[in-house]
Amino acid sequence: MVRLSVVIVSFNSAATLPVCLQALRDHGPMPPHDIVVVDNASQDGTAAMLARDWPSVTLLRHDANLGFAAANNRGIRATSGERLLLLNPDAAVTPHAVEGLMAALDSDPTIGIAGPRLVDADGRAELSFGPHISPLGEAWQKLRVRALVQRWPILGARVERETHRPGHPDWVSGACWLARRPVLEGAGLFDERFFLYTEDVDLCARVRTAGHRIAFVPSSEVRHTRGASRATAPGAAETHYRRSQVAFYEKHHPQWAPLLRAYLMLKGALPDTSKQRP
Repeated sequence: MVRLSVVIVSFNSAATLPVCLQALRDHGPMPPHDIVVVDNASQDGTAAMLARDWPSVTLLRHDANLGFAAANNRGIRATSGERLLLLNPDAAVTPHAVEGLMAALDSDPTIGIAGPRLVDADGRAELSFGPHISPLGEAWQKLRVRALVQRWPILGARVERETHRPGHPDWVSGACWLARRPVLEGAGLFDERFFLYTEDVDLCARVRTAGHRIAFVPSSEVRHTRGASRATAPGAAETHYRRSQVAFYEKHHPQWAPLLRAYLMLKGALPDTSKQRP
């Protein structure tokens, strides 16, 4: 059995996926591993590119877009590594990033999931961790993101320092996770009602409920082309986000769900939650 399995979910990712795979090849050392790409019915030649240029990568291809959660679950079930590196196709590991995440899990058996410091192409940090989603938690997270992006003098500088400080937040971004397979399997893997967005926060919550900790490991950096997939179809991405937001509140904060629905209805942004596929 390999020690590490890499699972990458792709959707029209022919432009970014080669960079992701090349970074995995170049920036070791890595333990014995296999790589599985789960493709959600891409129409941009992703499958042909993989067959031509990356024959060692296993491709699992869907005939329809099943969403991020379902595709990750299929990839996890198709692999056997005791550690799982879940990676977005627009994320590229830097030298020793995977090694650092592995060391974090090796050094502390209470850690179930470890996430790196995510940075953009210019090296600017992404706020890739935070408190459990709640009305106050969301408001605080959005304020911190704005402060970081707009470089506010006081709060922005404080958030920037936080992105260099290791810790144990409620969640780390699913753009890059290193997780223990038994921990994810014990938590039931991803909840497939979340087509896209919030599935990582939900699974982190269940992992913490089971007694494991989430680790933010800033010494490991991963370059993330933030919003690359969202930019190709912003309307669909917003709809998926709102559907997942409503589903998340119905699951975790049912007392707040009617207020969220009312708020979204007033904004004209209430999605049809009976449709969980594009």
